[in-house]
Amino acid sequence: MGLVVPCGGEYHIVMLNTITHGDPTDHPPLLIAHGLYGSARNWGVIARRLSDERQVIAVDMRNHAYSFWDNQHGYRQLAQDLADLIDSIGGVADVVGHSMGGKASMVLALQHGELIRKLVVADIAPVTYGHSQIKYIDAMRIVDMSRVDRRSDAEAQLAEQGVEKALQSFFTQSLDVENKRWRLNLDVLASEMPKIMGFPDVGGSWNGPTLFLSGAASDYVLPEHRDRIRALFPAARFAKIPGAGHWLHAEKPREFEAAVRTFLNA
Repeated sequence: MGLVVPCGGEYHIVMLNTITHGDPTDHPPLLIAHGLYGSARNWGVIARRLSDERQVIAVDMRNHAYSFWDNQHGYRQLAQDLADLIDSIGGVADVVGHSMGGKASMVLALQHGELIRKLVVADIAPVTYGHSQIKYIDAMRIVDMSRVDRRSDAEAQLAEQGVEKALQSFFTQSLDVENKRWRLNLDVLASEMPKIMGFPDVGGSWNGPTLFLSGAASDYVLPEHRDRIRALFPAARFAKIPGAGHWLHAEKPREFEAAVRTFLNA
């Protein structure tokens, strides 16, 4: 669930921060869950374009951007955050999740399947990955905030550490320049990295329509993952976007939007 905070002797749940695009329509709203180190803002262009047919709600996941910070960052917690949010907007939604957000969305479907109509999992599989994203936390920690007066200052320091140009821009979207801090809970993301790279054994399966949409140049969803995927998501379909890697929505936004729109409207 979301962060439970005592208030006047009672408790309430702190919801995820959201950015809403468009108005409610006859279609279920579309919920977008970003990946590690991302934010709702990263999805602005795609969310706005898809909002011509349905309301689109992009979220900041816990420990990211403007959502609450918490010491737990496992997929059961992330899925419950999404479940609480869907409950608050009518009880059913279509869901798109990328990378970490894709794993959270899969756990959401497995544990709260009644809340989802259709699911798009972007470039991730329900498996444990051997590589780690900790090097990027190390790079962000090294940035000397006393030398940061604009995003480009931080990007230059990240470049000195060998972070590629596209990721420099991506990471600094989570930079609070005015207060000279990251809007990422780097300490918790580091301590919880084994959970983030893994996938929990939640049991069961979800029979709803599911699209595993991958970048053709990415190695995150491999042929050997398909048996595991089909065991958990028997109705899974697979598609690839030519010329795209793991950040398929940023690299090929028009193609990504078209694939999602076609699947949701089918």
